[in-house]
Parts: sequence; structure tokens; C-alpha cells
Amino acid sequence: MIASSENLFSSETSAAPIGIIAMNSVTELGNKINNYLVEWSKRAGYDADSFLIESECPRFSSGDGKGLIKSTVRGKDLFIIVDVGNYNVKYNYFGFENAMSPDDHYQDLKRIIQAASGKAHRVNIIMPILYGGRQHRRSYRESLDCACALQELEAMGVANIVTFDAHDPRVQNAVPLMGFDNVMPTYQVLKCLLNDVKDIKPTKENFMIVSPDEGALNRNMYYASVLGVDMGMFYKRRDYSTIVNGRNPIIAHEYLGNPVEGKDIFVADDIISSGESMLDLAYNLKEKGAARIFTYATYAIFTNGLDKFDEAYEKGIIGGVLGTNLTYRSPELLSRPWFHEVDVSKYIAYFIEAINHEVSISKILDPHAKIDALLKKYGIK
Repeated sequence: MIASSENLFSSETSAAPIGIIAMNSVTELGNKINNYLVEWSKRAGYDADSFLIESECPRFSSGDGKGLIKSTVRGKDLFIIVDVGNYNVKYNYFGFENAMSPDDHYQDLKRIIQAASGKAHRVNIIMPILYGGRQHRRSYRESLDCACALQELEAMGVANIVTFDAHDPRVQNAVPLMGFDNVMPTYQVLKCLLNDVKDIKPTKENFMIVSPDEGALNRNMYYASVLGVDMGMFYKRRDYSTIVNGRNPIIAHEYLGNPVEGKDIFVADDIISSGESMLDLAYNLKEKGAARIFTYATYAIFTNGLDKFDEAYEKGIIGGVLGTNLTYRSPELLSRPWFHEVDVSKYIAYFIEAINHEVSISKILDPHAKIDALLKKYGIK
């Protein structure tokens, strides 16, 4: 990927000592990232016990809050990690237990930046789910939440933002002078698929990539290109005469592409929300004679629960669902036999090292060589 971790830690190009603030929405992920960094630093001859900096965002019962950083950040290259989609974090509000929304997480992020008081050498934000990322373009009189938030963070002195699989990465045009990296964990996804599904053969004769819609074409084209397999796509036929829950309802998913009969199918998207669209695609592909269907979403949040996916798995409609640990996964989801977790913590640790040591991240963003080696390891190339 990049120069070895030991070489990076021993390099003299480090911007400043690393400091990591893992917000309470990413405690588990933050600990995993810290463990990798500590291990690599010790291999390089440094005696670092932890890079984590303790912080807290307590709330008054009225709902007001504040940010506290409990040790110095002066001169640190500060990396703040936050999951704005973690609804499992709760606080007391007028005697009620209130689940934190993306708005609440974003406000706490700003509180921690304020608490740093400009003393850090540099402030970097790792925000896997981009706040407001699904409200990324204006249609008629609508807000532009994501663009506004990015500009606000830039005004607060944030130097870099790292996000994963942004719904529309063009939103970075709102902050052309700030560092913005949109990361696709393609290698980690393929590694998980090949490790967990032992008999899968991602070759042109046995395997196809299918894009769930035109918006997901680029990410699915990359999978098809690195694997050397055929690709099809669906497009969503909508009823533009009505609006339901703020959008035009989908009438049908129409398929374009080569026949899928007898082939294993892989469908990649950025988010599984209710999951209805993904299941519609799976049933549609099964009707066309597809073999096993594996779906992947960087953020598998399942807002409408898991029952329909349980049913589809029992019927043999889906063979498995892959999702990352970049956002909260409920214990119920983690217990499902059809769910396969993609661990991205090591990837983020590499990013932190690379940014801290002013090393080019182009090879991390394009992991083609790593994917090629992975496929050769499994005898696919």
C-alpha cells in the first residue's frame, strides 16, 4: 500500500505527534485503529502506549451540551473520528432517553473542535458517513446540508476530511481549498468475500457484477474491471407525478446487460437503508435465473429491521450481505448468518500514518496491485 509502517514512524517527515480523539460514537473502531498504530510505533522503536486522547461531550437534562478534552492537544496532529450515524448513543433529555441523531453527533464534533481551542498543530476529521451526505444537491427550494457543513468545518480550521464512499463525492467542490479524501474500501470487501465464501469463483464464466442504479455505476465498474468480469445494471423507473417521503416513488427496477443465468452476482452500493430496493433487485435477478446473490453496502444500517432479509436468506434469494464496521451495527445484525463484516480499521490506521507523515495516499486510494495479489493468492488470476 504505502511505505512500511515502521519506515513511516521512523521518518523525519512527520507533521507533528499523532493524537486521536475517538468520539463516543466510534469507541470500538477507535480502539482498533489505536492498537494498530501502537503496534507499528513499537516495531519502529517508539514507546507509545496509546495515541488516544480522552474526551467527553456531557449533556444537561435540558439538552444543552459541551465538549471537554481531558489532556493536552497542544502541537498534536489531531485526528477526530466520528460516526454521525450511530443511533445507539443516547442521552437524558427532560427525563427521557433520547437517541442521538446525525445533527447531535455533528454538534458534538464542533464542540470538540472548539475545545481544542486552536492549540493543535492541525485538525483532521475522519467521518466515514458524511454528515448530510444524502442531501447533497439542490432541487427547487431545498437546503444543502452537506456543503454547508463542510464549509463550516473549513471555517473552524479543519485541514483534512477523510470520508468513505460518499453518496456524491462532488460535494467536495464546496471546499476546494480543504483536503478531502473519499475512500473506497474495495480491497477489504473482496478480501472478506473470498475469505468468507470459500467456494466462490469470481471469474467471467461464473460471476457478474450488477449495479443497483446509475448512481452506483462507478463503484461497480471498478469491481468489474479489476475482476475482469461482465457487468449489468438496473435503472429505477419512477413515478414523477407524485412525491412520497420527499422523493418520487420507484415503480419498477429495469435490468440492462448480459444474461445472469447460472452466475453468482455481486451488487455494491453505498448504503442499505430500508433494504427494499436491494431485495427487489435480488428477487428480480433470481427470476432471471441468477445463482447466488451477494450484496454489499459500505453502510448497512437496516432502518426497517432485518426480518425481510432473514426471509430472503431462508428462501435462497440472497446468499449474503457484506457491510463495513464504519458505522454502528446492532448485535442482532452481527448475529445473522448472512451478514459478513468488512473490517476497515487497519485501512484507516494507514491513512492516519500517511497524512501525518505527508506521504502520498494515491496508492492507498487505488489498491489495484493489492487486489491483483489477492486474486493470485486465491488462484483466480
